[in-house]
Amino acid sequence: MPQSFQTASADETVALGGKLAAQLAPPKLVLLRGELGAGKTTLVKGIVAGFGAGAEQEVTSPTFTLVHEYRAPTATLYHIDLYRVDTQRELETLGIDDLLSSRSVLLIEWGEKFERFRRERDVEVALEHISGDQRRITILD
Repeated sequence: MPQSFQTASADETVALGGKLAAQLAPPKLVLLRGELGAGKTTLVKGIVAGFGAGAEQEVTSPTFTLVHEYRAPTATLYHIDLYRVDTQRELETLGIDDLLSSRSVLLIEWGEKFERFRRERDVEVALEHISGDQRRITILD
């Protein structure tokens, strides 16, 4: 059953990510879906902090590097951004399969562009910009 939340600030979105971390025991593949500026990376800041893998200010969008890695005592988190990846061939060059392990949590932005991730995902998080700093965040299992 979907869970829906509304946040009114970036801090609230980060805090929700911290709470969500408790539900993401590895191995997990998480799709983060939403338009540009919807708050996907802001949510990841909280998830990374919730795992104890880094401080929220250390988390940045991997738009150009495509993959950021964060190591926690219980998991390795990979924040992946597929916005600039358009073809299956480009996707294959990233080596995402090499990141999968019993300790990994893959947090994939724009993964819905590829059928494979829509099928294989464990959790999908849809973020919607309502107005100003308000976001609607829906978690689908």
